Amino acid sequence: MSPASDVCLVTGASGFLGERIVRLLLEEEQGFTEIRLFDKHARPGLVQSLEASANQTKVSMFEGDIRDSELLHRACRGASLVIHTASIIDVTGTVDYSELHGVNVKGTQLLLEACIQENVASFIYTSSIEVAGPNPQGDPVINGNEDTPYPSRLKFPYSKTKQEAEQLSLRAHGEALRNGGRLATCVLRPMDVLLRMSRREAYVNPVYVGNVALAHLSATRALRDPQRRLAVGGNFYFVSDDTPPISYSDFNHSVLSPLGFGIQERPFLPFPLLFFLSFLLEVLQTMLRPFLRFNPPLNRQLLTMVNTPFTFSYRKAQRDMGYTPQYGWEESRKRTTDWLASVLPGERERIKTH
Repeated sequence: MSPASDVCLVTGASGFLGERIVRLLLEEEQGFTEIRLFDKHARPGLVQSLEASANQTKVSMFEGDIRDSELLHRACRGASLVIHTASIIDVTGTVDYSELHGVNVKGTQLLLEACIQENVASFIYTSSIEVAGPNPQGDPVINGNEDTPYPSRLKFPYSKTKQEAEQLSLRAHGEALRNGGRLATCVLRPMDVLLRMSRREAYVNPVYVGNVALAHLSATRALRDPQRRLAVGGNFYFVSDDTPPISYSDFNHSVLSPLGFGIQERPFLPFPLLFFLSFLLEVLQTMLRPFLRFNPPLNRQLLTMVNTPFTFSYRKAQRDMGYTPQYGWEESRKRTTDWLASVLPGERERIKTH
């Protein structure tokens, strides 16, 4: 599964996660002769920066829309692996559904079709914990796994598009390639981190981006191994790490407090009142829709999401693909704080944590 001409394509390669995956592949995975970056906008200097640490691996950029079928075919031609991280993230309704669906679902479908027609052997899709939930009732999950039954009943358009793209990816597993081979696919569901308001007892398990990138490397190696490929292909995996269960707000406080940010002891309004306020904002949004675009900063589903205990284990990913987090909680927290310190100068008055 590792020919001398192996080529890897990473979509969303200029993004927060995509760039880290590319750098990790260049540093740790020596089997690729070329790594191709695909993004709507090529960040100036990115390719040159990556080439500096690429050794003998070629780095190239494909700039364009994920819905451009012809460009996707050119990017996939000769590749053996595609890591698909490109997506629009929207939890407040600021993006039109047609655009959200077009990029997240149609783009994934076109990319999978290109993979099949261009004989790409392996495909890794970066999904989201929001595909699992929480549901509108706020039913909790503590240390769940891939077999935990849960009635998600998704409300977010974003969550629905990620779920649909995830299902497309898993259904494509085993599709016949033109060269007689079979496509192997897997899906990774990283935990996420949001700067929102939450109750202290609403535990989640945020994951450090370096460990998410490492999970993609583990999936890459598993799909390139003939034996592990059989176990990993066609499955989805939760990606967490050893960050202790913590509420969104307390997590934000733990990484921002060294920079001088404080946190209230409890949400500034009781949860039922916040929920009712969110309902009123949604009603106002509906009433104003014919006249102007109003995007409330809070909605009921978002409020439910950040106030529902929702934690998952990474043990299946560890068992099947050998994923073990490299960065522990203390190092992850320090690295996150250091990164925030580099991007927040001059904005402390504008940013508030709740």
